Amino acid sequence: MKTNSGMTATERRTAISLATVFSTRMLGLFMILPVFALYAEELGGATPLLIGLAIGIYGLTQAILQIPFGMLSDRIGRKPVIYIGLTIFAIGSVIAAMADSVVGVIIGRAIQGAGAIAAAMTALAADLTREEHRLRAMAIIGISMGLSFTVSLIIGPLLNAWIGVDGIFWFTAVLAVCGMLIMKFVVPTPVDSRFHRDAAPVPEQFKTVLRDHQLLRLDYGIFALHLILTAIFVAVPHTLRDNAGLEVSDHWLVYLGVMLVSFVAMVPFIIIAEKKRRMKQVFVAAISMLMVSLLVMAVSGGGLWAMVICLLLFFTAFNVLEASLPSLVAKMSPADKKGTAMGVYSSSQFMGAFIGGLVGGWMFGHFGPIGVFAFAGIIAASWVLVAATMKNPRYLSSHMIKVGDVTTEEARHLVAQMTQCKGVAEAVIIAEDGIAYLKVDSHAVDLDDLNKRFSVGGEEAPAVDAEPAPSRG
Repeated sequence: MKTNSGMTATERRTAISLATVFSTRMLGLFMILPVFALYAEELGGATPLLIGLAIGIYGLTQAILQIPFGMLSDRIGRKPVIYIGLTIFAIGSVIAAMADSVVGVIIGRAIQGAGAIAAAMTALAADLTREEHRLRAMAIIGISMGLSFTVSLIIGPLLNAWIGVDGIFWFTAVLAVCGMLIMKFVVPTPVDSRFHRDAAPVPEQFKTVLRDHQLLRLDYGIFALHLILTAIFVAVPHTLRDNAGLEVSDHWLVYLGVMLVSFVAMVPFIIIAEKKRRMKQVFVAAISMLMVSLLVMAVSGGGLWAMVICLLLFFTAFNVLEASLPSLVAKMSPADKKGTAMGVYSSSQFMGAFIGGLVGGWMFGHFGPIGVFAFAGIIAASWVLVAATMKNPRYLSSHMIKVGDVTTEEARHLVAQMTQCKGVAEAVIIAEDGIAYLKVDSHAVDLDDLNKRFSVGGEEAPAVDAEPAPSRG
């Protein structure tokens, strides 16, 4: 397989700087996850249900507002919407930091989630990268977000010991301001912003995507995964402190060891899934591992080594699934509907976080940690059944080619030519976009040849406003 030339300096700068903004925002959302359930016991009016709601409420506002914010960015520009979103996020962080009741934290967390900039930032990344390099830029952003989540679980307990949870919220507000500075001085500004159907939902496609049973299985999967994650963090901190006898200030040691080992342990699974083309088998096995780890947590009594082993199994499975699900959505979505499929998928993820916090808190209040872990295990078991009926995915990657202005008849002719090329399984050209959306077998396709034959201006970097290079001092 051949690949075309690499990313330009502007594209690399775009990917790395946007990845940094995404990561700082994720840190702000998730640093409280391993410590809030214990901290909230000291807040006025705290109940397990309200504590769970405070942990997960950001998901509700994020799910509701992320697509409208993305659409707004099509009208008024990407950066203005991102500045608005980061400002809202900072305001929510300050409200949560100053709150002396759990209701105040709930309000702050809901406002944090209302700064829903993910869709606008994805659209900005699409504005600033060429079609043939967009997946690479998105991959850089995705990897950084995964690492950020891992770091948040480790440094959350450390920061809690140094500055407390209210200090973590203040630190989160500072991170939001840092994100705005990065947007201003580091992220390039596109001269022209346009709609990208590979990176944003198309309203007319929602009905088609929501009727696709294979995509719905994946939407349920990400919903279940983040429901489980949020729910168990209502109980895990209590279990480590009360059952395992571990000082709260030492919880970070468990997360550090578990996350480091789980990252290494996931690698063979990913290799087998992608290189050996055993995606469905690995996927179902990882869900089963998730289920077993949760059910063992429920019956083990919460001893230290039992929790360490169960968390190791849990996060190994979690990391495999978190990496596999977006890949499966890309493989199973129609070539021209990936943006819509990913929009529905993302909303499902955030709704899962909301429901997980809400139900996890209620279960903890009525049945304690055992009830939370058992509930999460049952959700995982239902996911095993849903995933087991999934079709084997096509091992195809998405690729885009800028074909320029074409008529409908010319588009049909180009599609016929493209589908005759080795390794091209599917091609759709949207004439008004001037873009060909392809599904290709990466083991067989010659991307250099495809781009050379069909691309119009494919090697031109996206236009950006002239601005001074960022200072290195």
